[in-house]
Parts: sequence; C-alpha cells; structure tokens
Amino acid sequence: MSNELLVQQAAKRLRNADTSGVPCAPIRELIGESDLASAYAVQAINHQLRLNEGARVTGYKIGLTNPIIQKQLGVAQPDYGALYHDREVDLGGSLSISAVMQGRVEAEVAIVLGKDLPMHPIGASELMRATEFALASIEIVGSRILDWNIRITDTIADNASASHYVLGHHPQKLGTFDLINGKMEMYKNGELASQGKGSDCLESPVNAAVWLANTMISQGQKLQAGTILLTGALGPMVSVAAGDHIETRIEGLGSVSVSFTA
Repeated sequence: MSNELLVQQAAKRLRNADTSGVPCAPIRELIGESDLASAYAVQAINHQLRLNEGARVTGYKIGLTNPIIQKQLGVAQPDYGALYHDREVDLGGSLSISAVMQGRVEAEVAIVLGKDLPMHPIGASELMRATEFALASIEIVGSRILDWNIRITDTIADNASASHYVLGHHPQKLGTFDLINGKMEMYKNGELASQGKGSDCLESPVNAAVWLANTMISQGQKLQAGTILLTGALGPMVSVAAGDHIETRIEGLGSVSVSFTA
C-alpha cells in the first residue's frame, strides 16, 4: 500500500475514534514510529476537515516539552497541534468528561502574540518583543489512541493529543514575573496533584514558543498577532474523571480552574 493511502487510512482511523468515542489502535501501525512528515500529513488532513466544518484556529499547543511528560509517553522531542475556537472552556467553567477521550490535564504558561512574527528564523529576544502578554492556562489533553499507547508519530497525527483549553484572566507582560523560577501547583479536588516551574518547559516557555515559531517558518507558515501559544506542561499530567475540579496556580500569573461533569 502506498504511503499516501496509509496516511489517508490513519486520518480516517483517528476520525472514526473521535466520532465513535471508542479509542483506536496506534497510528504507528500504519506510518511507523519515526516518519514525522507522514504524521503531520495525517494531522493536516483532519485539520482541514475541521476548518471545512467551520472551526477557527485560535492558536497552537506545544507538546512534549517537559522531560517528565516525555518519559511518561516514551517520546523525546516536542510536537505541536492546532487550537480551535470551539474548544476553549470558560475560566471556572465545566466540561463534560464525555467530550474528552481519556482525559488528562496539564498546567501551562500561555503566550499571546501582539505582533506578527517574521518569515525568517527567530530567537528568544524577537519572540519576547512580539509577545503581548502571558496567562496561566490549563490544557485538557485527550488521546484517540487506546490506553495512551503512543509514540511521537501517534501523538503528532492525533493533533498533538489536543482537546480543550482554559485561559486565566490575569494577563502579565513578560518581565513582570519570574518566567523561569515561578512555581506551578495544580490541585485536583483540593489536593496537590502536580507541581513544577517554568524551567521544566524546555528550560523556559519562551524556548518552546521559539521552537514552534521556527518549526512553522520552516513549513512556510508564520505566527500572527493574536495567536495563543500553549507552551507546554510545567509538571506531570493528571488524569481526570467526572466530578473532578482542577485548579492551577502559577506564581505571578494567578489561578485558573475547570470542573468536569458527567
């Protein structure tokens, strides 16, 4: 079977899992464990279908930036996926657990761009100059693949395991808080469930954002003003179920919370 047909088959497998709510077998069975180009091609097919259905891209999530998460999932490099307008959950709001497949949550620093980025490779200073503000955020991740049995090509194909996201309402300019050493604490039903700090995300969330910008540039795309960047987990992922309440506190950025219902 040709690679193009395998890519199409992989995209359909993920769509069927999403539609049915029944997780599927790993995508690497079709495209292998190391073919990142094919994995992003699978992602692109389902991304275009989402756009055709009326979804709007609000930003991107950067995944696999925390060494603990990499160890949990058996991968060793970042990836990215798209965020959509209809997947944002209101601060303090609730989400049916049935809307998330095998749901987990991560605490992250969100960066919102105030300027378009250029179409040439950039460094940290250029990224920081283009940043309008940062926010605390919770990324709600989910996997269409059974038991989170994933490798790098599985999660890339699955839109970097993206599902929903929640943004804090305490925007701060970079430089007004400690992005590197600021502590993160995530509480599940009032008990500490995950903790970390900014340096646990590729040594700095800015580094993660620079990685994404340069990856997009290499693919002929640029990040525009208003784009939300979820820069990656500051601590271990936490599983969630109906009835759970999650609150994340990031030093200097305030708190953000979400509840899960049946």
